[in-house]
Formats: sequence, structure tokens, C-alpha cells
Amino acid sequence: MIAMAALLLLVAAPLACGLLGWRRMRGAPASAGGGATADLRTTLASTLLYVLAFNLTFFVQELFLVLPKAFLPGLEVTLFHNNHAWKGEHPLAALFQGGGAAATLLEAAVCAALLRYGGLRAGALRLLLAWMAYCGAFMALPQVVVGALSAASDVGMAMAYLQLGPAAKGFAALLALAAMPPLAVLLVRPLLALADDAACIADAAARTRFVFRIATVPALIAIVPIVAFRVPREWTEVVLPPLAVSLLGVPWMQAAAWRVEGVNARGPATWPIAWPLAADAFVLLLFQLALRPGIRFF
Repeated sequence: MIAMAALLLLVAAPLACGLLGWRRMRGAPASAGGGATADLRTTLASTLLYVLAFNLTFFVQELFLVLPKAFLPGLEVTLFHNNHAWKGEHPLAALFQGGGAAATLLEAAVCAALLRYGGLRAGALRLLLAWMAYCGAFMALPQVVVGALSAASDVGMAMAYLQLGPAAKGFAALLALAAMPPLAVLLVRPLLALADDAACIADAAARTRFVFRIATVPALIAIVPIVAFRVPREWTEVVLPPLAVSLLGVPWMQAAAWRVEGVNARGPATWPIAWPLAADAFVLLLFQLALRPGIRFF
């Protein structure tokens, strides 16, 4: 049932929505914009900001898997750049394995609230918050689904501690799956608002093209550099998490872009490249030089 719901909500439904939009957009004229150079700069900036958002969110997840256990007597916890480990035993350790998903979900809520009510003007900061909200939600919700299927996963351990039965686990998984499409679609509006010209988002075809270059392409390209932040580890752990985060929500954003109307374009005339690139380089060095050997919490 969970597998069928996932295929319906995350594959069939966005595909149907996208095809409906494609039928309505056939023959639409090309949108106005800043030209190929401006489009490329937008995509590059968004890619760098997505890489930063993903890795900051993953750090939040691992940090809050470590911190609660660090206060438990008898446990010695170590934080790594792409994982955590602990020695010793405590009854609450299994429950606190759900702390990472809870933290990233809270991050998503806070970033979404700042994005909507914070009155921020800087386009790059708004885009970073949008990607932080996205990564927070789509790093947490799939773990609920995995937890319902695998007792050995982080959230699965927490579910086992709470003594959730198969029905409760299934309900939690279905609820998480049902939440993914609307959460992805909610972020389309702030992404469209990052257009620097109203003509770039004036009609369904223009909105679809703009989301493609500011969200879809960056989220897919970013998977490659994110690997550098996660090695060394098993390749399934290196590649699958960034792949899943991108593919579980971005297709809905792309498919629904044509439907989102009434957005005011208030994006920057040009996108910064230098500071997102510097921020990514700093986080990469922090991960590989400081966190890769492991930081112990006693």
C-alpha cells in the first residue's frame, strides 16, 4: 500500500499535472528574460545555494541526532561529516534516533516562515531559505516512510521505542507521503517571485521555463558536487540521499509551476556567485578537515 501510494503521489500525479500543463502550453511563445547569460547565471547561483542548503540541512540532521544522546549517561557520541556513531547503551537512545528528522522538519517550518513573513529583500538569501525549507522537509518526510518499512532505520528505531504497530506506522508513512506534494508546490510561489522581470513569469509557459532553470536543473546538477561533501562512505549513502531529496519534490515543483498565478516578480537584477561559492568551499573544508575524523561528545 505504501509503495502504491508513493508511485501515485510522487510519480503518476506530477506526471499527469505536467502533461496537462504541456497540453495547455503548446504553441506558447518564448518568454522574455535576460538572455542566455542571465539564465545561466541564475541556474549557477541556484545550484550553489542548493548545495549549501543541502549540506547545512544534513549537518542539522546529524547534529540533532548527536546532541540529545550526548546528555544521556553512559553514551559516548561521535559526529562525522556524513554520519554519527555512539558507544554504550541507554533506553532513550533509540527514541532520540528520530531527533534528526524532527530537527530538519522544524528547520523547514522556520525557513518557510522567514521566507513568507520575514520581509527579506535579498534574492539570494530568499532562494537559500527556499532551498533550506525544501531540503528540511524532503530530508525528514522520506525518513518517516523508510521508518515504517525498516526498524533498523533512524526513524524506525524511534517508532519501535514508541511501540507503534503496523497500522500506526502505515498511517504515519501515508501521511508523510501525502504531505510531500503540497509542500513542494507551496515553494513554487516564492521561487517564481525571484524573477527579475514580470515577463519571465507572465504566463504558464514562462513560469514553467523559469522554474526549470531556477529549481529543476540546479537541484539535479547539485547532486554531483554534493558527493564531494559526503565521501568517503558507502556509495549508497553517498549518492542516494541527495538523489532522493531532489527527485521526491522537484518534479512536483516543475509540474505545478504553470498553475501558480498572481506572483509579483521581485528578484535581483543579477545573481551573486562569489559568496555562495565561498560558502560551499568553507563548508566542504569544514566537513572534510574537521568533521571527517569525527568530533566526540562526552
